[in-house]
Amino acid sequence: MKLWSALALLLALTAPAAAEYPDHPVRLIIPFPPGGSNDVVGRLVANQLSEKLGHKVFVDNRGGAGGVLGTEAAAAAAPDGYTLLIVSIAHAVNPALYKLNYDPIKSFTPVSILATGPNVLAVNPQLPVKTVAELVALAKQKPGELDYASAGVGSFQHLGGELFKLTAGVNLQHVPYKGGGPAMQDVIAGHVKIMFSSLVQTTPFIQSGQLRALGTGGEKRNPVLPEVPTIAEAGVPGYVADNWWGIVAPAGTPQPIIDRLYKDMQAVLKSPELTAAFAREGAAAVTMSTAEFTSYIETEIAKWGRVVKEGNIRSQ
Repeated sequence: MKLWSALALLLALTAPAAAEYPDHPVRLIIPFPPGGSNDVVGRLVANQLSEKLGHKVFVDNRGGAGGVLGTEAAAAAAPDGYTLLIVSIAHAVNPALYKLNYDPIKSFTPVSILATGPNVLAVNPQLPVKTVAELVALAKQKPGELDYASAGVGSFQHLGGELFKLTAGVNLQHVPYKGGGPAMQDVIAGHVKIMFSSLVQTTPFIQSGQLRALGTGGEKRNPVLPEVPTIAEAGVPGYVADNWWGIVAPAGTPQPIIDRLYKDMQAVLKSPELTAAFAREGAAAVTMSTAEFTSYIETEIAKWGRVVKEGNIRSQ
C-alpha cells in the first residue's frame, strides 16, 4: 500500500501539465446566429479572454429554437473548462416556453455575468403621445386597439411588451415579425406604432426623429439617452426590462477552473476597450460573484416565467 501511495504521489508531482488550464483552445458556444446582441457580446469577450488565458477562445454559433439547441450542446459537453456558453435573457425565458432536455440551473455552473442593457419604449411620432403616462391613458381609452411590434414570439421585445401590459394594466395587441429589423421598419413606416426594442437597435432612429422615445426599461436612466426617463419613473412603477449576458460552464466543471475563469473575466470586464464597446451597445458591465449570478438567473427565470404564463405566450 505504501508503494502504491508513493507512486501516486510521484505521478502527481511529475505531471504538472495535467493540472494546467488551459493547455489548448476553448470553445465559446453562442446559441444564436451571428449578428445579434449575444454574438456581439460573445465575440467581444472571446477576444479579450483569449489574451488572459493565453489560448484562443473561439466562437461556435449554434442557433436554433430561441437558443435551446446551442444550450443543449453546452449542457452535454465535457465539464473540463474547454466548452463555455453565452447565456442571456433567453436562458431565463426558455424554461417557460419549451420542453427542455437540460435544467437551466442544475445543468450549468455560472462563471460570470457580463453586462446588462435595458429596452426602450419607442413609438412612431404619428402616435399622439409624448410620455409613458399618455400612452397608458390612450391604451386604457382604446383597449386592444393599439399594436406593438416585436422580433417574434418569446423575443426580448415581445416579453418587454407583455411585461408592460401586465405592469401598467393595459391591453396592447402583439404583432410578431421574423426579426427585429422588419419590426423596426414597420414601426418607422407607421404600420405599427409601438415597439419595446433594444437601445442599440433603436437609438439611431430616435436621434434622427424617426421614432420617439418615451422611456427606457432600466432601474436608472441610461447614459445613451440621459434625457429619457425610465418607464418606471414615467408612469409605470415597478417596470424593469433588462437584457443581460453572462458565461456559464457545464455542471461539474472543477472549481479551480471556474475560479480561474472568474478571475480573468473580472479583469476583462474592466478593460477600457470592452467598457466602450458595451456602451456603444447601450449596455454596462456588471460585477457579481458566481453565487450572486446564480441567484440572479433564478430570479429572472421566475420573473419571465410569470410573464409567459400570465401573457399566455406559446412557442411557435
